[in-house]
Parts: sequence; structure tokens; C-alpha cells
Amino acid sequence: MASGCLQRQWRPELSEQQSARLGLPYLAAGQLQKHITVNEALTRLDAFVQARVESRTVYVQPESPPDGVMHLIPSGASGDAWADFPAGSLARAEFGAWSVIEPPPGMVVFVADSAELLVRSSEGWASVGDCLHSLQGIDSFGLGLTGAAQPFAACLNSALWTARSVSADGSGDLQIILNKEAASNRLGVLFQAANAGRAELALVGDNTLQLKVSDDGVTWRSAWSVDCATGGMAFDRGAHRRVVTTMAASGSYSPPAWARTIEVVAVGGGGGGGAGFYGASGSRFGGGGGGAGGVARAVWNASELTAGLSIAVGTAGSGGAGNPGGAGGGSAVYSAGIAILISPGGGGGGLGSATGGAAGAGGAGVPNSNGGGASSVTAGGAAGKGFDRPDAPGGGGAGGGLDASSVARNGGAGGDGGALAVKATGGASGVGANGGSGSAAPQPNLHWAGGGGGGGAANAAGSGFDGASGGGAGGGGGGGGAGLTGGGAGGPGAPGVVWIIAAG
Repeated sequence: MASGCLQRQWRPELSEQQSARLGLPYLAAGQLQKHITVNEALTRLDAFVQARVESRTVYVQPESPPDGVMHLIPSGASGDAWADFPAGSLARAEFGAWSVIEPPPGMVVFVADSAELLVRSSEGWASVGDCLHSLQGIDSFGLGLTGAAQPFAACLNSALWTARSVSADGSGDLQIILNKEAASNRLGVLFQAANAGRAELALVGDNTLQLKVSDDGVTWRSAWSVDCATGGMAFDRGAHRRVVTTMAASGSYSPPAWARTIEVVAVGGGGGGGAGFYGASGSRFGGGGGGAGGVARAVWNASELTAGLSIAVGTAGSGGAGNPGGAGGGSAVYSAGIAILISPGGGGGGLGSATGGAAGAGGAGVPNSNGGGASSVTAGGAAGKGFDRPDAPGGGGAGGGLDASSVARNGGAGGDGGALAVKATGGASGVGANGGSGSAAPQPNLHWAGGGGGGGAANAAGSGFDGASGGGAGGGGGGGGAGLTGGGAGGPGAPGVVWIIAAG
């Protein structure tokens, strides 16, 4: 019985009147006018084999179409014939009339006006690409490109790789694996601009992970590398970022987002030099030199300074004119209204008198800053200090004095600032003249300390010579020289400064 059923299934004379899948009509035994049936079958084959439709978005039935033209009927089509054709069917023109063909499942058709391939399923037409679940063994693949030199090439503006979720029978993980054959081979990702290399992240010949960069695609520079055996990281050209902000006036400062630490160097204002004494007889001392501004340092984690910083920069001490020199103003750093770093200003030089001209004290610190020089009538005025704190500003030199015999003494030289750092030369002593001004640091981006001002010389025939101003940041002013008819004026100190170093 089973054998008989099998024979009936395949014997043409006992089968259905047409083929099961494409609906091709069969010839019947003893059929007359067999050419009609054969021609109908050939017509259907002409439609099905290498099927091509003009469009699937033409809604109005064309007039006088060429023979063999086919359209895929969209929903809502109109026309004498098309209005009755079901959506998704194929309309074929033949001898000036339209016939409808119901496409079988699995049929593939090329749509000419959109250059796409569609495949027929039980649910309708779908793109061939949507139906592909496996594509293997191909030699090249181009996405938006043709004729690319690489086996795989894509031209696009956005790409996404995402893990298959557990709910979709995945693991939820995503790992992209790039593999090379041996350690001596190269494995890398090259980044280009205008088809020229700009950066490459690669495993080089010894499996060291390396990042190289180029600005022209020809000359390459190694930025960093990681030793795969130790995990040690080397930065060929450094990786530390350090930005210095110089606050010469009071204001506010917000740490940059990239900073990990904030270092501050606060320098107080330098004290002014005192004025010289004068008179017709007796000992007459010059004014004392002003003390240099104090120096304070601190380093904080940037994360602790989220409120930002308020900066107060110390003012310069005034030079004495018939009076002692003024003290320099202190510099300070505040966070949330609380002082977290203070650097006092230098003391003013004393007013010259019949008994002395006291030196101004250096601003307090650890250690204290450099003091000014004291006046004398038996020798030249003392030089300002420069080595009590070698990284600090220099103190001002004292003014020269007159002894009872009216022997005039020279003023003292200003102390050097940053004597063992980036030295700013102190002002020259007044030799029968005013003192010389202290200088600023010769490389202000490397150091901040200024030199002290030189003291003015004494004058037995008239007014004493003036002391000079301190230079740079925090230098003390020079004292004024003693005189017969008037005392020389003291020089002003230099204002303070606050250096802020952001590092990250």
C-alpha cells in the first residue's frame, strides 16, 4: 500500500493538474492543443525564474505596459485590474493585459527602482538581508564600499556592538578578540585622518602594548608602553601635567577638573626701608633696610578644595619719608572662609636716629624670611640678608650713616632673592648716590623671589641719598642714607605673590 501511494504521488497522469510549488500546468494524457498548456507553463516560468519587478511602490496601474513587465502590488493599488489584485501579489503584463501571479513562499525577486532583493514568506515580503542568519566562507565583505583592498570594509557613520542578553539565550557579556599568529607578528588598531595615520594602539614584536602617535602619518612617536611580563608602564615623553597660575593680585581660584593635587607658594609683601637721620653734628644713622616677605608652602588633594580658593596677595610696605618703613602685607589662602595658608609680610626698616637704624625683620615662616640690613656709622650700611632663607626674597640694604666727624658711609647692597634657586640679584649699594633697585627673578616662570633694594649713601653736605625699591615678589626696600640737612627716603618693598601649581 505504501509503495502504491508513492507511485501515485509522482505519476503525472494521477497527480494534480499543476505542479505543487510553482503551479505550472501539466499536460493531460491525450490532451488536444498541448501548446496552450506548455505556453502557460513557460509564461509562469518566465515570471518566476530570475524574477524582476519594476517597483513595489507604484499604486496606479500603468497604461500600455511592455510585455513581461511585472510590478509587486502594494496595498491600496488602483486600476481596472490592479484594484482586484491582492496586495503582495505579482502583476504581469502580457499582450496589453495584466495577469496576477500569487508568488510561492521562498521566491526571491529583484526590485529595480530600489535595487533591493525581497524574499516571500508566509507573512509577506521581507528583505533578503533580514532573513540571513548565517553567512560563512566568503572571501570579502563590503558595507557601503566596493573594490576595497581589505577583505572586510565598511563605510558608515555609526557602529554598535552589544552583548546578547541572557533573556535572548546569551550570556550578557561581550568580548572582542583580536589574535596574531606569533609574538614576532604585529597586532594593532590604526587610527587615521584623511587616510593618513595619526595614532596606533598595537602589540609590537615582543608583545608589548604600545601607543604611538603621528602628526603627519610619517614620523611616529611612542607615547606609552606596557610590559606584558610585569605590567609596568613607561611614558616615553612623560604623562604629568603641571600648570602654574601666578596671582599678583587678590582674587579667586577654582582647581581644574583634571588636577589631582594643588600646591601653593604664598609670599608676603616686602617691608619698606626706613628714612635716614639728619643733623649738623653727632652720630647720624641711616634707615634700616626692609625685611623680605615671608614664604609659606602647602600641598592639598584637589578633591578637598571643591569650594575653590580665595586669594589675598600681600601689599608692598611703603618706604619711610621721615619715618620708619611700612610693614609688608601678608598673603593668605582661604577655603570656605577659613585661612588654610598664611604668609606674613616683611617688617619695615627702622627710622635712622642718633643711636641706630634697625633692620626690618624677615616675614615669619619655617624658616623665617631674609631680614634687612642695619645702619652703621663706623662702616657701610649692612647688606640685606639673602642666605637666612636661600629660596626667599632678599632683604633691603641699610642706608649709610654719618659719624661725629661727618665721615659719610655707603649704603648696603640689597640681598639676593632665591640665592640658591633662581637668583634675583639684590640692588647695588649707594656709593655717594641712591641705592639700586632689586631685580625680579630672571626666569619668572621658574621662581618668584625678588632681590632686595640697595640702601642710599650718607651725605655730609646735604640730604642723604634715597634707598631703592625691592624687586620681584617680596623684596625688602633699601634704607635711606643719613644727611646734614635731611635724611634720605627709604625705598618701598615689593608686593607679594601667590603661586598655584595644579598637578595631575
